[in-house]
Amino acid sequence: MVRQQLLQRASALTTRNALQPSLRNTAQRRLASGEMPKLTGAADNAFNRERMAVKQHAAGSSDLWRKLSLYVAVPSLIIAAINAKNLWDEHWEHWEHLPPLEDRIEYDYMNIRTKKFFWGDGDKTLFWNDKVNYHHKDE
Repeated sequence: MVRQQLLQRASALTTRNALQPSLRNTAQRRLASGEMPKLTGAADNAFNRERMAVKQHAAGSSDLWRKLSLYVAVPSLIIAAINAKNLWDEHWEHWEHLPPLEDRIEYDYMNIRTKKFFWGDGDKTLFWNDKVNYHHKDE
């Protein structure tokens, strides 16, 4: 009997406490969304004035960072992306003027093979790119 009463009390407290924070958070968000109220009477003390000053400072700081993100960071990223695209196009335009890969000189230090790679045909490295890499095979 006592055990059953304890379980009922615990379940009632649990459900009541589980509902209260969500309702309290909703009310706090709604109250915090408006302008700062004027302090009068007993509420006008040093603690509340300092708390209001902190809230106003936080609102100003968050507004500053929002503006910096929208009006400085995003345009900077767009400009940097355009610059990178232009440099990329210039680079590949330069490659079009070079002789074909098969006709280029292969120096002694390039494409050194002491043993075959264990993937593919054994001649290409793991990061091989057919557009820019070429290896004259010894015959």
